[in-house]
Amino acid sequence: MTPFTNPLAAWTFVCVQGKTTLILRFLDRDEAPKPTLALEYTFGRRAKGHNTPKDIAHLWELGGGTSLTELITIPINVSSIRTLSLVLVLDLSKPHDLWMTMEKLLQADRIQVNKVLTELGKTDSAGANELKRQIWKTVSKDHPDHELIDPFPIPLVIIGNKYDIFQDFDSEQRKVICKTLRCVAHYYGASLVFTSYKAEALVLKMRNLINHLAFGTERNKAVSVDYNKPLYIPAGLDSFNQIGSLSDTDIGKLRTQKLTEVWKIMFERVFPAKSTSGMKDIKDPAKDPQYAEPEVDAMRAQKDQELEQYKRNALKSWKGIQLDSRGT
Repeated sequence: MTPFTNPLAAWTFVCVQGKTTLILRFLDRDEAPKPTLALEYTFGRRAKGHNTPKDIAHLWELGGGTSLTELITIPINVSSIRTLSLVLVLDLSKPHDLWMTMEKLLQADRIQVNKVLTELGKTDSAGANELKRQIWKTVSKDHPDHELIDPFPIPLVIIGNKYDIFQDFDSEQRKVICKTLRCVAHYYGASLVFTSYKAEALVLKMRNLINHLAFGTERNKAVSVDYNKPLYIPAGLDSFNQIGSLSDTDIGKLRTQKLTEVWKIMFERVFPAKSTSGMKDIKDPAKDPQYAEPEVDAMRAQKDQELEQYKRNALKSWKGIQLDSRGT
């Protein structure tokens, strides 16, 4: 973790899981995006006024899809937890992968955050309890769903990316995806926004939400819930009654199950998850096809073969030495 050296300015941590292009747009950097190698760090600065220290936001981006979730222990730790937010970027153009990606990342994040809060509670129980109280402030006590939701332990924003492709989906497919993501976001007390780096108006809305997390700027409270338009729903401003259900019959049969499990079942009836038999987690980034470099990979393969041959020759030599020693 890069140390913070200016004690007069505010500082925050934002862990982004998803898209480099959106981070560059948030930082207003005109750079060509590069594939994220595992976990990458950058930062943004913002001045509150003339001759005042700039606030700093530390940005960590996790690449590799769901294959490198163990790396979240680096940005999610006791030092960062008090000012940490999470941004989850989902690819709307791949609905068959959507639930699995979302479920696995949120599950891994929640386990790590809870572990850190437990660790913090051992030395600062008041601080840990205050963080837990703060997260409930996104949903007022008189909200009709107050007893039905389970807020994520740190501020969470879910971004549906590639809206430019998604908008051409069949109407019913768009409705299913929109309702499902609204349900998940509301259940976890998260903000939900659809965006596309090709549409400046959508990028501005996305930047507004992340600026709110990173620098405490005023949050846009406008709400857009029409599935024929890009969704924009700040945390705490949706409700299960407004979202509705995908099937009243199914809801009646599955009332005993966790709400998100109900929606998972109904969502995957429309968008069955792709087989994971060929999608095993890749623990070694050098073997991950998304980082393929033909010339480097060919040389690596050659060196691997040479190493194996060396091992075989060394083993034969060692066996020969053993036989000679026995003969003498």
